[in-house]
Parts: sequence; structure tokens; C-alpha cells
Amino acid sequence: MDSKRLVQSALLVSALSSSLALAAPSITPDPPVLGAKGYILMDYNTGQVLVEKNAHERLNPASLTKLMTAYVAGQEVNSGNVTLNDRVTISKNAWAKNFPDSSKMFIEVGTSVALMDLYRGLIVQSGNDASVAIAEHVAGSEGAFVGLMNSWAKRLELDNTAYTNPHGLDSEGLYSTPYDIARLSQAIIRDLPTIYPLYSETSYSYNGITQYNRNGLLRDRSLNVDGMKTGYTSGAGYSLATSATNGDMRLISVVMGSSSTKSRESESKQLLSYGFRFFDTVQTSEAGVPINEARLWMGEVDTIQVGTSKNIYITLPKGDVGKVKAELVYHGDLVAPITSGQVLGEVLYTVDGTEVARADLTALNDVDEGSLFKRIIDWVKKLVSSWF
Repeated sequence: MDSKRLVQSALLVSALSSSLALAAPSITPDPPVLGAKGYILMDYNTGQVLVEKNAHERLNPASLTKLMTAYVAGQEVNSGNVTLNDRVTISKNAWAKNFPDSSKMFIEVGTSVALMDLYRGLIVQSGNDASVAIAEHVAGSEGAFVGLMNSWAKRLELDNTAYTNPHGLDSEGLYSTPYDIARLSQAIIRDLPTIYPLYSETSYSYNGITQYNRNGLLRDRSLNVDGMKTGYTSGAGYSLATSATNGDMRLISVVMGSSSTKSRESESKQLLSYGFRFFDTVQTSEAGVPINEARLWMGEVDTIQVGTSKNIYITLPKGDVGKVKAELVYHGDLVAPITSGQVLGEVLYTVDGTEVARADLTALNDVDEGSLFKRIIDWVKKLVSSWF
């Protein structure tokens, strides 16, 4: 039987705030054109790319590599293989003196350092020594840890990323892209809620030395920046991955291969300001919350609640937010028995007739098959309804 369509215009009335639903039409100007080798602006919730240039071009990530170092170690914490309270004995490989002309947290060989302290040294101070110490503690050796980094890159579908070390110093075979870095940043925010707040810390003191986070946008009061990471080598130039919020909207920008510290910050700020000024991200459905009661045949009851299994967000130009329409499309008549979580159709979102998003429509509760008498009655009702 052909899919049945039911337009549920009331769906968005409760999902969108009144201020957004009444948004006046606006013109979205062209995005800023920046001097960096590659850059991207992505919405965190939807993954939608708002601005990009050479977003899939393989570039030298420099210390943006440490985003994956933090992610891999965080996943090992999540799995219970290590804990943030672990004491890490610093090896000669991780000794600060091995990195005389690069960033470090000044750990000393043979000392015992808490893994959480190393995390701060990695994230706030961008310590190359902390990177090696974390790698050796998590995987037993720096090489084994790099293997984990590449395995996680594949799992996260970072198709243009490869790692050769945990710190990002120039190395043949080390590369990533603005798009992949944005996706990795998205994963850190989503999967490491305990670790991510460290990215907003502006300074950290260890071994009697206080160092300040190199991400100057953390101190810019015109934006609500709460992460992420700077990067620089002579081969890579200046890079910056940034995450900022404005209300419920979170944007991620990545600038790679900029000309200076000031330019990477200025270019990141231009991207973020453009996104917050001209776009909105709205939640159109909440996981597990009913958006309709659908007619059900042959069940112990006549209706079933339907919704989505996850929160659904859409990113749109501000002038289009009030134009969103939703349509529920069922995969034919719904017939019991039905189990909670079963996919029953799709919810389609359109603006001026153009599809902007879609999501699976699922059953939110179980419904058993009705009695024989109930099924006979429904069969007759269904037969009669088919005549009209």
C-alpha cells in the first residue's frame, strides 16, 4: 500500500519559540572571505556547514593534533581503562627538555603526575611533553597510542586525517582538514563532558610556572567562546579551532594556515559573528516526546504515540525559520502489534517546498494485538474507510 501522508502543521508551533516563529524575512549576505589556507564554520547540533574554503584539503594540523590526543585518552577514561586520578610516571621520552623550542608544561623525568594535571598541561598549556606522557600511560608507548589515534579517526569517519605523533610537531604523513577538525571538535564536546570544560580555562600553573591559554578569544567579551585549541608550527602556520554559543546555538569554527596569531583570531571571530548574526538553529523535535497520535489498526487501542528517537535540530537563515513546515509520512497503515522504537515513517521538514531535513518517525510505546472481536471490528472499519 502507498505511504499515507498526514500534514501535522501544529508540530512546529510548540517546538519553535514565538520569537523565532515570527522572525521577519531577512537577506543573508555572502560570508566573509578570509586569508587562511582553509577554514570552516559548522553548526554543532546539526553538523551543517555554513561557510567553507578548502574545507577538505589536507593541511598540517600542528597542535590541533592534540584534540585527538585528548579525545583518545578521554575515551579510555570513559571505558574505564584509565582514570583521571591515575598517577603517571614521566619517562625520558616525555621529559620537557626534549622539546626545547616548543610548548610544554615543564614536567620532570621520574616524577609522578596526575592524569588530570597532564590533561590541563595538554589542553591549556598545549604541552608536547604532556602529550607524550598521556600517550605512554594510555597505550604503553607513543607508537601504540598513534595507532589508537588513527583507529578513532576511522571510527569518526575523518577520511582525510592521519596521525604520526600525539603532539603535532611537523612530520611527514601528518595531516587533517578543517572539516575533519570540526567533526573531531564536535565529538569532543559530545562525548567528553568531563574533559571539555578544561578547554575554557584561561591559565594553568604547574612546577611553579603559570602559563596562559593561547586562545585569545576566550577573553573576548563580544563572544561566548568556551574552547577549543590553537596550533602553530613553521610548516603549518597559525591555526585555531573554536567553539562558541549564543543562546541554544553552538557553532564550531576552524581556521588553518593563517598568517599570525592575531589573524587566526580575527578570522575565527568573523566566521562566528557571521553565523550567529544571520543563522538560527532550532529544535523541531525532542527525543521521546510525542508529536502525533496516529491511527492504529488491529490493536488493543486505536492510537499510538509517535515521535523521534533523538533530538532533531535544523539550522536555517533567520528569515526562513518562520517558514518551516513539517509533514508526517507513514509507511502505510499502522497495524498492531507494534513495539516502542519501531520505525513507522518519516517526518519531513520543508521551507518553501524545499526539504531541509528529515528524521525517522518512531513508535513511542508498545501496543499489543487486540482481541479477535476487536480485530474483526477494525477489519470492517478499515474496509469501509477504503471505499471513501
